[in-house]
Amino acid sequence: MSSDALRTKVHELMPRAKADLTELVAFRSVADPQQQPPEECQKAADWVVRAFTEVGLQDVTSSPTIDGSACIHGVAPGPEGSPTVLLYSHYDVQPPLGDDEWHTPVWELTEREDGRWYGRGTADCKGNVVMHLTALRALKELDGGFPCTIKIIVEGSEEQGTGGLEAFVPENVELLRADTICVVDAGNAALGIPTLTTTLRGMTAIDITVEALGSAMHSGMFGGPAPDPIAAIVRMLASLHDEDGNTTVDGLDNSGVWSGIGYPVDRFRSDATVLDGVDLIGGGEVADMLWSRYAATVIGIDVPPVIGSANAIQASARARVSLRVPPGAKAAEAQDALIAHLQARVPWNLRCSVEKVANGDPWAGKLEGPGFEALKSGLEEAYGHELATEGQGGSIPLCNVLQETYPDAEIMLYGVEEPTCLIHAPNESVHPSEIEHVALAEALFLRRYGAAE
Repeated sequence: MSSDALRTKVHELMPRAKADLTELVAFRSVADPQQQPPEECQKAADWVVRAFTEVGLQDVTSSPTIDGSACIHGVAPGPEGSPTVLLYSHYDVQPPLGDDEWHTPVWELTEREDGRWYGRGTADCKGNVVMHLTALRALKELDGGFPCTIKIIVEGSEEQGTGGLEAFVPENVELLRADTICVVDAGNAALGIPTLTTTLRGMTAIDITVEALGSAMHSGMFGGPAPDPIAAIVRMLASLHDEDGNTTVDGLDNSGVWSGIGYPVDRFRSDATVLDGVDLIGGGEVADMLWSRYAATVIGIDVPPVIGSANAIQASARARVSLRVPPGAKAAEAQDALIAHLQARVPWNLRCSVEKVANGDPWAGKLEGPGFEALKSGLEEAYGHELATEGQGGSIPLCNVLQETYPDAEIMLYGVEEPTCLIHAPNESVHPSEIEHVALAEALFLRRYGAAE
């Protein structure tokens, strides 16, 4: 069957893809019962079971994981002797982060004048779920089946980071075993540029608390000699960056250089919504800073809000610090260095305590093997453009679990989540051309991988 016929079939299936995504986005599947009812995740899980059963997979099952979420798995046996591909995605989503920040209804797929489809999860990762379904439908309708064994795993708590699937994989090794694993929770370097993500930064986080007084005290009566813990923690946190904005943690070498595709400054400024006149920070290229170096961020701080604050010296202050960890480094070692760095800078003998919050090691994939060659070929043909490779500043701990559990498998990251999707932010969207092109690329990959083996 020709590639042209497959391209035509995928295009014909796009109205079905939009209908599927409309249904899936309507589920408020935030995997946190304090934010959305648990039955919303259950409805989304049930939808995924029905959809993959309808497309031709067998034994599509919803299994519980240790964090209370459900993961969906199933299989479609291919020709005897053919390789096995595991297709991953997730059906849970980030919270809206404020309905009033959205230009369209959060839980309603809305096509705007720019041609994009808006709504929470349209890209991350429900758009990828629908992309898988579109690729498989195209193969089923044209070829009558699949060219290799297809397995799926669709998890329900990825955005919460509570580790349900990471625990499920080692306990179900044979259920998910595959020759090639497609972790489809990433995207292109830019709209229309086919891209594989080849490295992921790791992440570590800590909560640090400084205490100065037994109680908040009147700043007029006691201010001056009484130490201010907010001023103290601000001084400590400021030490994490030099004057140029480079992350500077004692004992950590932060001079890494990225060797793959660059990230143009103008495009990064646009993608990151950097305000006009505001400088970028750091002394390296954008790609170096994003994908090959440590990056410390203060992601939360407990101090009184401006509205409602009183003329008082606070008794204590607390901050949560996240440190992204480049490939080649260990998250636990970076965490220890971060703790030591901050503890060495506690002023005025304030009491200081630290709680370790999270750790996840970085990951690096391989650019060789029959799976890689087949996917590279499929992406390049689908887009009519040479393949690019990039790193990703975010962390996907599952990749490390998969690599440890299946050391001989090829693991590849791609998907529909290019930078202008604004994943994890208000006004998330997906461009339907990305769903169409990636679905075509995935279908071509499965055909060619089955034939190559």
